[in-house]
Amino acid sequence: MSQPSNTPIVNPMPKVIVMLFMISAAVEITFILAQAQFIGGTNGIGWRQYAVTTYGVNSSLLPWMIDNSYFPMEHLIRFVTYPFIHGGTMQAAIASALFLAIGRMVGHVFSWWAVLIIYFGSALVGAAAYSMFGPEGNWLFGSFPAVYGLIGAYTFMMWVALRAQNGNQNQAFYLIAMLMAIQLLFEFIFSGKSEWIPDLSGFVFGFLVCFMLAPGGLQRVIGLIRRD
Repeated sequence: MSQPSNTPIVNPMPKVIVMLFMISAAVEITFILAQAQFIGGTNGIGWRQYAVTTYGVNSSLLPWMIDNSYFPMEHLIRFVTYPFIHGGTMQAAIASALFLAIGRMVGHVFSWWAVLIIYFGSALVGAAAYSMFGPEGNWLFGSFPAVYGLIGAYTFMMWVALRAQNGNQNQAFYLIAMLMAIQLLFEFIFSGKSEWIPDLSGFVFGFLVCFMLAPGGLQRVIGLIRRD
């Protein structure tokens, strides 16, 4: 008689993805309860806006710090805290759904520390790019630049797989092309805040850093490229 398999039907979510999601969810739940005045009283209504201005990144911040050669920790910390602050529950829900879907696939290939480097590195690069090239005085918040970094890592995975199979490597970039096209359309119609800048920058960082973080290291990737 064959022994029953203990292999789960569905692979569990990587712990690092669960941790990041729980932090973001806890922050958003706090804002929801505050908005409903279950916590914080009447002051709770303004907690989300206060969090944006306290933990978000203003596009004028980095140029100001560079011009003054002054980099206080209270401002530097914003570059890694802003992904957990969303402008509304809908934005948080969409970002979380995309994060869980992409993060699950990336987290099963890359180590937990590599996922953290991709996530926070993409957020940092995205914020820096927005500070340098985005509209002056706009606030950056939400996890999309970090999520796009994970999309960059997923694209890298697809690119390597297609290259190994001698497939069409351009197919790996269909997802980011589609997302960017949709985002640019919505920004043109509704926003005009150039939020594609931090997202695309996060994607580029997430893709490129994988050459160093990929399982097997850079030499394995170079060997795959040279094999063609």
